Amino acid sequence: MAPRVPAEPLWLLLLLQLCAHGRFGRASLPPRSCPAACICTSDLLSCSRQTLQRVPGALPPTATTLDLSHNALTQLHDRWLAALPHLEALHMSHNQIRDLSPRAFHNASYLRHLDMSSNHLHAVETHYFEALVSLEELLLYNNRIARVDENAFVKLSGLRKVYLSWNNLTTFPFRSVQGLGNYSLRTLDLSSNSLSSIPVEELASLPENIGNGLYLHNNPVRCSCPLYLMLQRWKQRGFSSVKDFFEEHTCKVSDTVPRSLIKFLKYSHMFENCSAGPEDMRPVPFPVTVGQALLLTCNTSLPDVVTTYMWISPHHEPIKHPGNSNRSVEVYRNGSLKIAAARPWHSGVYVCLAISSPHNFSRMCEVNVTVHYPKPDGETFSTGLTTLLGCIVSLLLVLIYLYLTPCRCLPCCKKPAPLSPPQECSAQSSILSTTPPATDGTSRKASANKHVVFLEPIREAQNGKVRLALGKDFPDPKHPKVLQLKSDSESISSVFSDTPIVS
Repeated sequence: MAPRVPAEPLWLLLLLQLCAHGRFGRASLPPRSCPAACICTSDLLSCSRQTLQRVPGALPPTATTLDLSHNALTQLHDRWLAALPHLEALHMSHNQIRDLSPRAFHNASYLRHLDMSSNHLHAVETHYFEALVSLEELLLYNNRIARVDENAFVKLSGLRKVYLSWNNLTTFPFRSVQGLGNYSLRTLDLSSNSLSSIPVEELASLPENIGNGLYLHNNPVRCSCPLYLMLQRWKQRGFSSVKDFFEEHTCKVSDTVPRSLIKFLKYSHMFENCSAGPEDMRPVPFPVTVGQALLLTCNTSLPDVVTTYMWISPHHEPIKHPGNSNRSVEVYRNGSLKIAAARPWHSGVYVCLAISSPHNFSRMCEVNVTVHYPKPDGETFSTGLTTLLGCIVSLLLVLIYLYLTPCRCLPCCKKPAPLSPPQECSAQSSILSTTPPATDGTSRKASANKHVVFLEPIREAQNGKVRLALGKDFPDPKHPKVLQLKSDSESISSVFSDTPIVS
């Protein structure tokens, strides 16, 4: 009888046979879709430098950054980013893309950074980026862009940085970014293009934060005083766009000579006629009361060929002739600005631009309007009267403090004890006599029942004190009454020592 094989080895043999025939295996997870020409990490998808002519089909939906730079892409089909709902950064530089389809960037509402530099774009149309409502940085430098549509950035309210340098731009619609400056736009790089003129009046109406990041260097712009004065003001305010590229700001002296470029900020002596000193650049103060009419004059000292005047309000709004619709603000043909009734919101710096059409020559002046409310009637007292009243009140307080202050020391405030009645032998009750009796020239006597004190003659006084002479019948000189009499005589002498007694 054959030996019995245990049950466990049979299961092991069966398992090995199934594995050998491929009928049993481990449960496989769905494969992660990463294109063969790309490198995938947790949220990064890099397909750079693969000479790709089209975008790979299967893209992992977890990617937040996609790098397709340095390839041979020529176009992007509609909604190609629908498979990447979390995409935030897209790098597509150094490709051959010439234009974009109307829905190329639909389904990319979370995209914040887009780099399409070094491509073959010829223009920036309105539909290119209007679907990127979260876009913050747009890099379009080193393309062939010759035109930017006026509404290309209208719907991009969160746009912070736009790089358009190294293109073929001859003009730029600055009004297209006027609304963006009030929100978040901080950098607009238009350097190294072919801009022949810059509308200073449009730039003056832009918010100041755009001027700090508006780069205009390396452009063959026509030399003009408005441009020079504007850049000089930006330099004085420390704007990075001028301070960091001081020598790269050039202008063309002659239109007929293409190479007549000059570094007009470095060699400012060439523009002494239109340079303004620090005092002229400061706004002229103009205080006015609420409700009062004011008239601002544009003192630009221009010749009679001036044809256009424009004022820029404190709210960066241009004001041209004849004024606004309700005539509350008017601009006359001579450049004067009239405000019918001043209000607090009219306060601020008003900039006047005077432009002559034949030579594109302009001067600017600034007026700082301050609208304040009138002082109330209670504040019409003169300064002298107020000072006099203050002195009188101070004097009265000092007198009250000195003479009417209550005594804080009760023992000190008690009335002094009354003086004791004069004694009968005091010097004050004595009978003074300056005439000696006739009967006896040497000894002076009084009546029998009284003790009389005689004053010695003044010539016998010693040390300015009166010496007493006592009668023969007076008690002993050492008697207590005699001692008290001497002390009283000394006090009398001290009182009358300054005034001699004349007989």
